[in-house]
Amino acid sequence: MNSPGAPSRGAVGTSSRDGRFAPSPSGPLHLGNLRTALLAWLFARSAGAGFLVRIEDLDPGRSRPEHEAGQLADLAALGLDWDAPLVRQSERRQLHRAALERLRADGRVYPCWCTRAEIREAASAAHGPLPEGAYRGTCRRLTAAERADRERSGRPPALRLDAGAAEVGFEDRLHGRVEQVVDDLVLWRNDDTPAYNLAVVVDDGDQRIGEIVRGDDLLETTPRQLLVQRLLDLPAPSYAHVPLVLGPDGSRLAKRHGAVTLADVQAVRGWEPADALAWMARSLGLAEDGERVTPALLEERFRPARIPREPTTFSG
Repeated sequence: MNSPGAPSRGAVGTSSRDGRFAPSPSGPLHLGNLRTALLAWLFARSAGAGFLVRIEDLDPGRSRPEHEAGQLADLAALGLDWDAPLVRQSERRQLHRAALERLRADGRVYPCWCTRAEIREAASAAHGPLPEGAYRGTCRRLTAAERADRERSGRPPALRLDAGAAEVGFEDRLHGRVEQVVDDLVLWRNDDTPAYNLAVVVDDGDQRIGEIVRGDDLLETTPRQLLVQRLLDLPAPSYAHVPLVLGPDGSRLAKRHGAVTLADVQAVRGWEPADALAWMARSLGLAEDGERVTPALLEERFRPARIPREPTTFSG
C-alpha cells in the first residue's frame, strides 16, 4: 500500500505504456533521483498509463526501512502519485528463483568463482567484440578438473548466464539505436541473492511494465536485460534513458556534493518541495523562472520529444 499522504489512482492500468520508478532504499533520494522519478511519472501519466513504485531492496546490508519510508514521503511531497500495490523486490524471491531455474534447465547457467580483481585483470588484457570491462567467460571454459578444484575451495560461486556473445539492439526513445554484444552477466550472486539484471527483468515482466524510464547511466545495461527477457519469453518494454543531474565537478550528483536532498535544500536554501519541483521543471524546459507548478500542470505540458538531451548541473 502507499505511504500516508501519497495519493493513488487505484489499481495499475493496462496501457502498453505503464511505467515505474524503482529506487533502492539504501539512502535518501537526491534531486537527480527525484527528477528521474518525475520524468518516469510524466511519461506514464501523459500517456494515460499506470505508474508503479517498486522498492529494489535486494541488498540486505544496505536496505533500510527508514530509507524506504523517506523515499516514499519525498515522492508524495512532490505530488507524485502511484498505483497500488507497492512492491518490494525482496518479497519476490520465488519468482526470481523460478526464472533462474528455467535458464538453468535450458543449459544457459554456469558457476563462476572469479573475484573482481581477476575479472578486471582479464578484461584489461582482452580484445574483441565485448564492451570494455566485460566478463570474458573464464569460468565457462574451465575443464572438469579445474571446476572440481574450485568447488573444493569452499568459496561459493556466482551463477552466470552463458550469453553466447549475442549482439542485442534496441531503439531508445531519446538515444536512438543502441547495439551491444552481451557478456556473461551474473544472474545470482555468491551471497545467494538474485542479481539486478535478473530480478529487474523478472519483476518488470511480471508487473507488465510497458515503458522503462531511467537515467542514461543505465543505458549500457539494457542489452543485457533484453537478452534475459528474450530467453525467458518475456515481452520487451520500450525504453527512454533520460539525462542525469550532475554535481559541479561534472560527476553524477551524490551526497558529497552538499545539499542535494529535499531535506537538505529546505535546511540550506529554505526550499519547500514545491520549490524543488519548480527547479526540476525549469531544468526540463517545462517552467519559466519564478513560476510555480504542479505535477498536473507539468503533465499537460509534457512532450517526450522536447526533453533536453544534455545533463543538468546542480550546485548543492
